[in-house]
Amino acid sequence: MTQQAIRQGLAGVLQHYAQHPEQAVGNDRPATAVVEQGLRCRAEGPNGAVLVTDMPVPLGGGASAPTSGWFLRAALATCDATMIALRAAQLGVTLTQLEVTVESRSDNRVMLGGAEGGWPGPLDMRVRVRIAADGVPAEQLHAIVDWAESHSPVGDALKRAVAVSVEVETAAHAANVT
Repeated sequence: MTQQAIRQGLAGVLQHYAQHPEQAVGNDRPATAVVEQGLRCRAEGPNGAVLVTDMPVPLGGGASAPTSGWFLRAALATCDATMIALRAAQLGVTLTQLEVTVESRSDNRVMLGGAEGGWPGPLDMRVRVRIAADGVPAEQLHAIVDWAESHSPVGDALKRAVAVSVEVETAAHAANVT
């Protein structure tokens, strides 16, 4: 998609939501995961989207796919990159380079129940952005990244405590007893 198409699409969506603000808030499409075998999971989403995870062999997995934690970092990296590219297009800035890398540190003992009192998820995350645009001052590129960081849905979900509720359904299995 060209910058012009991105700019026009964004303007149209913003205009629509300005005229119909009640349509701006809605349910996101769900992701449903099932365990295929061992620790290998398959999540399915809209339009046939599929995401497969697995755990490393030392943890009992088959190492046949990335871990969920890697997909979390990838989600942040791609969301931030998308928002940076969207903002640049909106401002008419043609990027010649854009690379977003997300790193994290974790204490795996907590996730596995080998240590109490810590956090099972990442202890911290670092986002590194490499960005360039011919003739665009560094300050403007920093402003584009700052705007994107403050508007990144995945970044927001990670920085802000989002309410998560869990519902459990159990299925009773009848046993044949003779």
